[in-house]
Amino acid sequence: MKIYTKTGDKGLTSLYTGERVEKNSLRVQVYGAIDEADSALGIARAFVEVEEVREKIFAVQKLLPRLMADFASLNREPTIKFDYIKTLETEMDTLESLLPPLKEFLIPGNSKGGSFLDLARTITRRAERLACELSKFEEVHEVDKIFLNRLSDYCFLLMRREDLNN
Repeated sequence: MKIYTKTGDKGLTSLYTGERVEKNSLRVQVYGAIDEADSALGIARAFVEVEEVREKIFAVQKLLPRLMADFASLNREPTIKFDYIKTLETEMDTLESLLPPLKEFLIPGNSKGGSFLDLARTITRRAERLACELSKFEEVHEVDKIFLNRLSDYCFLLMRREDLNN
């Protein structure tokens, strides 16, 4: 099988559930932004120095194909579960308890890994904004929007944990 299919040459792409949509549709933009966040997380994982942070990044990366599938599917139950959100919240509570209180805005750049985690955070925020916009016109599972919100916060805390090491 060849990598190119030529089926997208006219500006259309197929959703996971088979429907054809324009490549610039909000739905495609959402899962495209999630894909970008995953790439940024992969770069972060390659550069972080704190093994615990590396493991947490990898664990969340394993969930992102499910999240992308939710946005690339129509009329299906979400594959992201509220339990995943609860797990992120529990991990965030633990991370936050280990970090010094914030007293000012942080400027990214203290470490390579932390910088890429901050990039992943901002890309995730964009995906969340796009998902909110999409939900004005099409069904978007609430769990997916909440997961995106928590994921950006999680990236921020992972950045802080990584930068604490530097």
